[in-house]
Amino acid sequence: MVSVSRRRLLQTGLVAGVLTAAPVSARAVREFEGLRARWSGLATGGAIDPGDPVYADALARLSRSAQGLLDTLSADPNRTALWADLPLSPLSGNFSISYSRLKTIALARATPGTTLTSEPGAALASALDFLNQRAYNETLPETGNWWFWEIGAPRALLDICILAYDALSAEQRASYLRAVDRFVPDPNRRTNSPTVRETGANRVDKALIVALRGIAGDDANKIATARDALSDVAEAGKNSVFTYVTSGDGFYRDGSFVQHGNLAYVGTYGNVALGGVANLFSLLGGSTWDITDPKRTVILDAVEKSFAPFMVNGLMMDAVSGRAISREKAGDHRNGHATTSAVLLLASGIAEPYASTYKALAKGWLTRDRLNDYLPAASIPEISRAKAVLADDAVKPAPAKPQHFQFANQDRVVHRRPGWTFALALSSKRMARYESGNGENLRGWYVGDGMTYLYTDDQSKFFDAFWPTVDAQRLPGTTVSSKPREPLGSGPGTGTVAAFAEWVGGASYQKTIGAVGMHLINHDKSLQARKSWFCLSDAVVALGAGIVGTDGYPVETVVENRKTTAQLLVNGRTATNQLYDDPRWAHLNGVGGYLFPTKTRVRAHQEDRTASWSEINVGNDTAGSTTPFTRRYQSLVVEHGLEAGDYAYILLPGASPWQTALRSVHPGITILANNATVQAIRSDRDQVTMANFWGPGSAGGITSDGPASVVVGNTTIAVSDPSRTATTVRLTIERRTGPPLVLDVPVGGTRGATQTIERTW
Repeated sequence: MVSVSRRRLLQTGLVAGVLTAAPVSARAVREFEGLRARWSGLATGGAIDPGDPVYADALARLSRSAQGLLDTLSADPNRTALWADLPLSPLSGNFSISYSRLKTIALARATPGTTLTSEPGAALASALDFLNQRAYNETLPETGNWWFWEIGAPRALLDICILAYDALSAEQRASYLRAVDRFVPDPNRRTNSPTVRETGANRVDKALIVALRGIAGDDANKIATARDALSDVAEAGKNSVFTYVTSGDGFYRDGSFVQHGNLAYVGTYGNVALGGVANLFSLLGGSTWDITDPKRTVILDAVEKSFAPFMVNGLMMDAVSGRAISREKAGDHRNGHATTSAVLLLASGIAEPYASTYKALAKGWLTRDRLNDYLPAASIPEISRAKAVLADDAVKPAPAKPQHFQFANQDRVVHRRPGWTFALALSSKRMARYESGNGENLRGWYVGDGMTYLYTDDQSKFFDAFWPTVDAQRLPGTTVSSKPREPLGSGPGTGTVAAFAEWVGGASYQKTIGAVGMHLINHDKSLQARKSWFCLSDAVVALGAGIVGTDGYPVETVVENRKTTAQLLVNGRTATNQLYDDPRWAHLNGVGGYLFPTKTRVRAHQEDRTASWSEINVGNDTAGSTTPFTRRYQSLVVEHGLEAGDYAYILLPGASPWQTALRSVHPGITILANNATVQAIRSDRDQVTMANFWGPGSAGGITSDGPASVVVGNTTIAVSDPSRTATTVRLTIERRTGPPLVLDVPVGGTRGATQTIERTW
């Protein structure tokens, strides 16, 4: 057992960062000691009551994990690896994974209430010496994935150095820190490629690593360098995480977050950036190295602008999680937990009005999570913060307000309504189709080709083994060739798959409804389609036109492909696996209705699909298990055949069968045009006309002289140029009386953002 006195000593920390007057050297020593104690407290939960039942499961889980690792840790003096399943080799990341396991042992050692059967200090020191000699020291070159050398391993190693500070000699710590200095000497740059300047989440990761290296080694200059790296003082703010970007990685003014140059990534890399900044604020707040950059509001405001729109009742949408969708131990709920945890950590170390806003958001996510899986999976410090906010009656859960979000800089759309949320993942010449590499996301072919995400009461829709078992060639919302695809390669490195379309985006009307479109050009340019989604207050209208395939395979549009055991009705009767020549409506229990307002050939198909996570991820530290999972899917697919075609369907989320049947007769929505020049509708309920012009054209009393997305309502006109090719869009709008209204809308330099004109007639 670890002595309570040692643990208390490890957790003694600064109080609000106030330091008493003392000679400089003595004061510096105390400040470093205090920062180490503060970091230990952030990792362990600090002064928790181990007897509080709320921590029982987490303490037991940590104890079991650490004890299991201790029991299997090799003590053989001739060992070649610390664990038999992690053989060391130049190209593998097993040395980094080994550090992560040692960190678990160090964390359990430093946490009150764990039940390790012996003091692991000596075993930790011996294991660290072994890795330092064999796998990670200042004489070695980087091999394989740079991330293990410059982020994964040093972060875990420094956590151990601080958590187990008392178990290591000064000489040992100095040796380990030399290795860190070799691979992360400067948080501003990539060590294995010095011309690469770190951006976004990678910059935050490295800033935190260098700060911890300074704290572990009593180096004030290192901590100052880490703090300054957040603002990129070295290059006058060029890559500051506190500055809105206009290209590449980082946060954009419209709420977009991009990593790896052209991927929507707030769900994973965004979480890393937010969590890293939250840790640095909490760690350095009130100290000599307090983060005072006035532009830090960029990331503080991002909680509401960039993260909250993609949070659905505690889960983080997969549409912004990149290749991480293929990770068995991740998923939308766990990514949502990471966002909630980072927001609560920020709330504990930031001033008003942010603190109250963050707590209200987090409480809303926690209380609307029907899977109730946050606390059971949370760490001890996460439980401590969540427990406090849940018990605070003064904090009212922030509601999920109905709103329409157009993220022009990351090709993502979120349409939030009472009881349901609809999202779109698009791609363009600016944003990649998907990311694969390092053995991850081997079947991510179509996730950026207009995949639709419909969230209802079923919060496990995309969580419970969806990605390995879904038919990856038939993702909902996509128009695809039926030509079979092969899994991607599993070699080292990551890469993005280019998209070719220019016209991608839309117009948001009063932030409540919106028009969205995508000129789809598929991966090998053998398929094109003009696709529109008109997001209304009670429905989503999906139109497709100009669909042409040239590879000799039939073309399909996937209306739905849902993991469910619910009953599907077609025209009021239980559906069978067959092709329906002209269905008028369908209904999926627990989801809603589907209308087919034009003659359409739709195949209904129910099947059980079996697969394992290892089929889509074989990454060194993220590989999925070979455990087979079987899930039932219900699909509705429009079959276009080999000829050019079009489609139209209307989603009615939450509608009953009776309501769906009634709407099939009186939809309240008129399709005004659906061709390769313009797609347009009129909604009686929302009293708007919505049109996507792929070029000059007219529909519904609106004429545009070029590419544009337009929504005309009773009080407002919303306009954008998703193609980003025009300087001005000229609209001619017919009126009931008098001559047509002619508007010249300046769109040059707006980057596809919506321009709003108030109606004055």
